[in-house]
Amino acid sequence: MKNAEPPHCAMDPDVDGQLRLSGSWTLSTALQSAEALRGIQAPVRGLDARGIDQLDSAGVLQLLRFSRGAGLADDALRFRDEHQALVCTIDEVADERPRPQRDYGVAAALDRLGRSVHAIGDNIVVLLGFFGENLAKLARLARQPRRLRLTSTVHQMEEVGLDAVPLIALLSYLVGAVIAFLGSTILRDFGAEIYVVELVNIAFLREFGVLLTAIVLAGRTASAFTAQIGAMKAREEIDAIQTLGLDPIDLLVLPRVLALVVMLPLLTFIAMVAGLAGGVTVGAFDLGIPPQMYIARMHDTMQVRHLLVGLSKAPVFALIIALIGCLEGLKVEGTAQSVGERTTSSVVQTISLVIILDALAALWFMHMDW
Repeated sequence: MKNAEPPHCAMDPDVDGQLRLSGSWTLSTALQSAEALRGIQAPVRGLDARGIDQLDSAGVLQLLRFSRGAGLADDALRFRDEHQALVCTIDEVADERPRPQRDYGVAAALDRLGRSVHAIGDNIVVLLGFFGENLAKLARLARQPRRLRLTSTVHQMEEVGLDAVPLIALLSYLVGAVIAFLGSTILRDFGAEIYVVELVNIAFLREFGVLLTAIVLAGRTASAFTAQIGAMKAREEIDAIQTLGLDPIDLLVLPRVLALVVMLPLLTFIAMVAGLAGGVTVGAFDLGIPPQMYIARMHDTMQVRHLLVGLSKAPVFALIIALIGCLEGLKVEGTAQSVGERTTSSVVQTISLVIILDALAALWFMHMDW
């Protein structure tokens, strides 16, 4: 058996930018082949490896790494026919190599921050586009009422509204009791326990009623929307719907949006009543305020504008929860892992956006003296 020839590479004089390889490109000659590749100074536009006599996985990895560093396309690499199977196998294995460890330097942190901000901007643009598409489809629905999926809409109203009433009422009742108890603890030092009535009234009518309802539905309903639509996307049911000539927005999204827009204000009102009932309970059993006296003071101090401010935010929160939940479901890529990731993303986005918008609305209403 003759000795293996050393690796050799040189620019092809007949083809501009073509690098011709020959010799043995194996593990035993890896250092020599690396030195030969480093000696190439001219720009490389193609790589002709048909002159290589012996080639193993180490040589293939070297050539693939060199070609990617030179920015060569896949069709710019030419191998002998008997080497193609090895090259394809090594290329697939190289793509599955573990990613390098995360860099914790300042530059890397700034890079991740910039990418995150850019991704958030892209998500906002996509959400606005999805909102516009739903508005257009809703306008078409107003012109053609026969497109309305009434059965689906009523079913969604039952799931997102009626089934959530016990949970919303219980949580709001307990939160109202906690607010009344904490307020009385502070006001007792000033002998002003009776002002707990105003505290609970304003807190629940303006903020806590709608905010608590929206947060509960963001975790309960937005995740359900994403999981339902995402599972359909993974099973290619949405592709089948489009193949049948149906619109997934009309069939899947609009019934959920309409159901939530109708039911969230009603659930908000129930949360307000339950929170006020919690305040009445604490007043009767802890503060020594009889229920009749508590309700009479509530009647004298309650203002309708606080109720309207709270209810005015409910449809906006409903749109946010429904649109993000459906949009994340439509983004599912077809795997169970993708469904889980999108479900988590929808819950995080809806809760964060609801709290941010509620804070901005509270500041705006305060400056407007409403």
